Amino acid sequence: MIAFEVNDMTCGHCVSLITKALKAVDNDAKFTVDLARHLVTIESTDADPSELRDAIADAGYTPVRIEDAAANACTQAKSCCGQQQ
Repeated sequence: MIAFEVNDMTCGHCVSLITKALKAVDNDAKFTVDLARHLVTIESTDADPSELRDAIADAGYTPVRIEDAAANACTQAKSCCGQQQ
């Protein structure tokens, strides 16, 4: 499963454009687009994560792979006072 956070996805039109972009890369992929959580999850047998990310980006959005976002959050963790840990 490949997952992307797409924070600039804000409406049904965005969902439609991302759906169309993903189908163009892998028509047989199974995916969900959760607008409320700004989350796109994909099960693809043909496309690799970079192809899927590029398709979403080419549609005009800023996808961040979930494992990448989690890694950034861990390296930038701050204490309650805002200091780097």
